Amino acid sequence: MNKHSTNQAKKPELLAALQQLLAGMRGAFKQERTYRRAQALFVAELLVLGRHTVTQLLRGLGLVTHDWSAWYRLFSEARFEEAAVAAQLVQETLPHVPQQQAYVVTLDGVIVPRTGVHVAGSSWWRGQKTAAFRRGLQRGQRFVELAWLTPEEQGYCRAVPLRWLPAVTAKATPSIAEPCKEWEAGVAEMHWTRAQLDQQGRAEQWLTAVADGNYDVQAIWGELPARTVLVARTASNRKLFALAPEPTEAPGPGRPALYGERLPTPNDLLHRRQHRYWTTCTLLVRGRQRELQYQVQGPCLLEGMPECPVFAVVVRGQNYWRGVHRRYRKPYYMLVNAVLREGEWQLPFPVPQLLAWAWQRWECEVAHREMKSAFGIGEKQCWSQRAALRSVQWGVWVYGTCLLAAYRAWGITGGPRRAGRWYSQARRWSFSSLWQAYRAALWGKQDFFPLYSRSLANWLKPELWLTGLGNALADPGRI
Repeated sequence: MNKHSTNQAKKPELLAALQQLLAGMRGAFKQERTYRRAQALFVAELLVLGRHTVTQLLRGLGLVTHDWSAWYRLFSEARFEEAAVAAQLVQETLPHVPQQQAYVVTLDGVIVPRTGVHVAGSSWWRGQKTAAFRRGLQRGQRFVELAWLTPEEQGYCRAVPLRWLPAVTAKATPSIAEPCKEWEAGVAEMHWTRAQLDQQGRAEQWLTAVADGNYDVQAIWGELPARTVLVARTASNRKLFALAPEPTEAPGPGRPALYGERLPTPNDLLHRRQHRYWTTCTLLVRGRQRELQYQVQGPCLLEGMPECPVFAVVVRGQNYWRGVHRRYRKPYYMLVNAVLREGEWQLPFPVPQLLAWAWQRWECEVAHREMKSAFGIGEKQCWSQRAALRSVQWGVWVYGTCLLAAYRAWGITGGPRRAGRWYSQARRWSFSSLWQAYRAALWGKQDFFPLYSRSLANWLKPELWLTGLGNALADPGRI
């Protein structure tokens, strides 16, 4: 079977997977008409060529002469319940994760740029597009993303957004969200995910959350739900203590000690040069073999949290070559909460597995870039206290559903190839090729037709420009 027939066979699978996911979302909407309206806007998100405002979506649906107020009420009223659709999305991911394996998610804060100071939930943040040597300010809304990391395939994986919870500040413009810190929203999402797994009969399955250094705060380690592991980046000068000594039969006066002796900081561990301290492992990350050297210390205690032992993992920096250029990868440090097994505090998973998950955390940053730059997150002109947040969460749900449908149809390394000989063919499909495949499948365009000719006299013929539009939406795998 050639590549044309292969892509032809995959395309109905993509639409079938998407239709199956959308059909499963019916229970998340209270009324049938609201569900139908949400379906129409979902398809418009895939087909619209301009900005992803509600009016532009209605233009794509051909409803410019109809009353638009009901479509805006989808976000301004409690008709799109993001918690309900997120719960259904979690349920749809469970068939891809056996109960014996950990359900891996990522937590990360993201700022959605806004231009007005009166937008609900917005506040001032450090500018994202200003020079690094002269940082400016920018208005935006802060969310905390909960994304599911798909099982690895040849070292590749995808971050499928499940939920974005607003984490507005106390000085933000009033909205329906209560002010909270970033790590507090992350804890709420972990508890919510743990509850979803328990409701689906997976109470014994471990939940693993991978986060950056913003989540290494004192209180978060004591508020983790049961059967949950947190892998968080930490500072190089983190204070670590040994476990408290066992109480004697005749204790002396005063309160028993809560901590043991002071342990070396992660930076002190990094400067150990003897090879006996370091362990070498090889990971397959994005199709390449990565050799890492790491060192583990623990179980140990954090200052202010004597009841929650953790392990510190220090990964050594390394020099490597990229072509003819020599690069340097900085060292990094992680904390992992310990689990009690057979009366001893142990690591919940092998260190190479933890390092692989920590490396794949960058996939959530890739999803942020795609949603904000290509998919139009934050472009909808919805300004009420509810709609300003729900419209963003709507776009996240559409994006996550499209990714999950593509993962079901193609996996990670399957799918269409990028159109054009000037592109180096990646081992996994990109979001742009996915979006183009959706448009080609919905529009029905399959083949490319030549348009350019040096002897062409009249460039204003309508049939020629319609051919060019068809080429732009055709199947990228048929070049």
